[in-house]
Amino acid sequence: MANLKVEEFNKIIECLSEDHGLQRFRDKLVRLNALVTRRKAVSATRLATQLYTLTGGLRREVPATVAIHSLWAEQVNERLGEDGEKELEGIAEQINECLGDDDEIIPDKADDIGGHIRRYEERLAASIGPDRARLDMILKAVPEVADRLREMPAAAPGKAESASESAAPAPDADP
Repeated sequence: MANLKVEEFNKIIECLSEDHGLQRFRDKLVRLNALVTRRKAVSATRLATQLYTLTGGLRREVPATVAIHSLWAEQVNERLGEDGEKELEGIAEQINECLGDDDEIIPDKADDIGGHIRRYEERLAASIGPDRARLDMILKAVPEVADRLREMPAAAPGKAESASESAAPAPDADP
């Protein structure tokens, strides 16, 4: 897993706070033993700072890390759906085929991996939006792929075409 930059971590917490509502998100973290304080969160930024310290930017194996990963995955999977997950798994396999034993990009496949990363991001962005797609990919990527992704311009939403997208439009944000 790649190391998140502080800005990326903050954006993940901001997205989760928007999805759940700041106080409800904090309450979920308390129920998952990620936080011990019962004080209300003042802002998503302050909550992100506290969580970054607790989790070491999601590098420490502590309840807060598990809680954030779980809540993030829940939100992404809910918007993506089962068919979307299966499609992304196929593209992820193509990306993984371009990696060596130590998770480095195989030199002969360096050109191929960029196209696979782009397809994955475009498909994911069509379901969850370009900012969240980029964050999700960086969160899950090995360091070399995450660095490559950070160097690429963000995908425009709606570029990926698939049978599942034409059958059902991407879900709107919760009211």
